[in-house]
Amino acid sequence: MNVNTIHDPISLKKPVATIGIFDGVHTGHRFILDHLRKRAAELNGDSVVVTLWPHPQVVLNRGLPKFRLLHSREEKFRELEKSGIDQLVIVPFTMEIASLTACEFAKQYLVDRLGIHVLMVGYDNRFGRDRKGDPDGLAPCAEQHGFRIEKLPEFRSKWGRISSTTIRESISEGDLVKASRMLGYDYYLAGTIVEGNRIGIQMGFPTANIHPMDPYKLIPMNGVYAIRAEMGGKVYGGMMNIGFRPTLDSSSAVKTIEAHLFGASGDFYGEHVVVHFVKRIRDEMKFRGMEELKTQLGKDMDLVKKILE
Repeated sequence: MNVNTIHDPISLKKPVATIGIFDGVHTGHRFILDHLRKRAAELNGDSVVVTLWPHPQVVLNRGLPKFRLLHSREEKFRELEKSGIDQLVIVPFTMEIASLTACEFAKQYLVDRLGIHVLMVGYDNRFGRDRKGDPDGLAPCAEQHGFRIEKLPEFRSKWGRISSTTIRESISEGDLVKASRMLGYDYYLAGTIVEGNRIGIQMGFPTANIHPMDPYKLIPMNGVYAIRAEMGGKVYGGMMNIGFRPTLDSSSAVKTIEAHLFGASGDFYGEHVVVHFVKRIRDEMKFRGMEELKTQLGKDMDLVKKILE
């Protein structure tokens, strides 16, 4: 997959394109991407995904500061590459672009800069200031500027309607199993291991404290999770606590993300880690003391190992 911005000189062959945010690159997105790739092959053209970055809600300041993303920029690119498309074109989203109608955007960016042959549009997809970036709304524009519109069929899933919004809701509610079904893979979080207070070592459960790489990355609901972690070329099973550690830091207002990785040993400060969430196993709880907490952690570890098996 070649990656360019819309301002780069790009040579495309009969480009068959689609446009979207693609946050999470979930099963609904991959349905679109599969159709795009197959249609481009039928026409002997290039499959092209046009995406906007930063996310429009960040630029337009909608829903901030609570709005969060399923993917960082790099994560989105990695998942899109897995789909087998030929070209990824990034449009740097600005207030100026937000002011364009669907046809103005199509003319300036898709026609003049990419020379699109076919634009494939999801059945419920809309873009542009006038929200006419759908098959019916774009039909006159396509006729005027010499490209074809092809409407994609509705994606039907046994899990119900799938969207980035519904996946964010599931993750925020701690239902990582449901989120994984809609995504088609386990939700993951990339970060750097930073120094903690070393209390876990004293209890026999050393933890890696993780600082997320992207400030807009969605962090799952507080609680304890079964995870798999990629670090240093290895994959570790483990358990993670997200929250305020009420037994240890009852007055702390700082949320922590701590992972106990099975079989890992050594000093990992500064290491890059990618945590894949498998299942939430319980709420974060306050215990009467360290011994009670230690007993519960032992039970958690037994349960997590069964889940990961």
